[in-house]
Amino acid sequence: MTNTLIVLSGARIWRLNDGTEHPTGFWVEEFAAPHRVFTEAGHTITIATPGGVLPVGDELSLAPAMNNNDEALVADLRGYLDKSQEVLAGAVPLSAVDPADFDIVFIPGGHGPMEDLATDPDIARILAAMVDDPSKVVASVCHGPASFVSATRDGKWLFAGRKLTAFLDEEERQAGFADRAPWLLESRLVQQGARFDAGPVWGSHIVTDGNLITGQNPASAEAAAHAVLGQLAVRR
Repeated sequence: MTNTLIVLSGARIWRLNDGTEHPTGFWVEEFAAPHRVFTEAGHTITIATPGGVLPVGDELSLAPAMNNNDEALVADLRGYLDKSQEVLAGAVPLSAVDPADFDIVFIPGGHGPMEDLATDPDIARILAAMVDDPSKVVASVCHGPASFVSATRDGKWLFAGRKLTAFLDEEERQAGFADRAPWLLESRLVQQGARFDAGPVWGSHIVTDGNLITGQNPASAEAAAHAVLGQLAVRR
């Protein structure tokens, strides 16, 4: 049996540097696509958030313009979100998570992680316990790697020298938030010592570095989940 931990942001706003509070949450596709892949693979899935709060989907992630104006995709995502409400309501506090219980940790994005997971001591603790364990897989997509920034051991950043990707600064600019963001994820990860690997803007792009799998943006979520399954099979 495979035990998978999906860590979602509990944030509902993202505080921008102009003083405004932008409504946020988790990006629905980045939860729905991997959750579906892992469910179909027979995984036992636990949802966790900071404080065990009910996570909410970012309504922007359900806008047609953010989904290539694909109304069928939007309807599918909203339907999956609706039927997942009981699962989301069962989110456990990150502080209660024992990383030894899990084979996989998967961290979706949305701007929410920039607000809470970037400074959460418990996700840092979980990552520290799992990222160097060759039997486990650590994965994240889009803004999810904001959760990496505070993960240290003995004063050293856990992801220094690791090859990874995340939401690009250019994608943030095109999304209209770069000039108001308190910090930009790609730039922060590079500054902290990651070997950042960027793919085409808005295209699906997955980077695998040992047991670490990262996806660049929402279009990368399903491929990242399948990459996780592939890595887990190799490591067992």
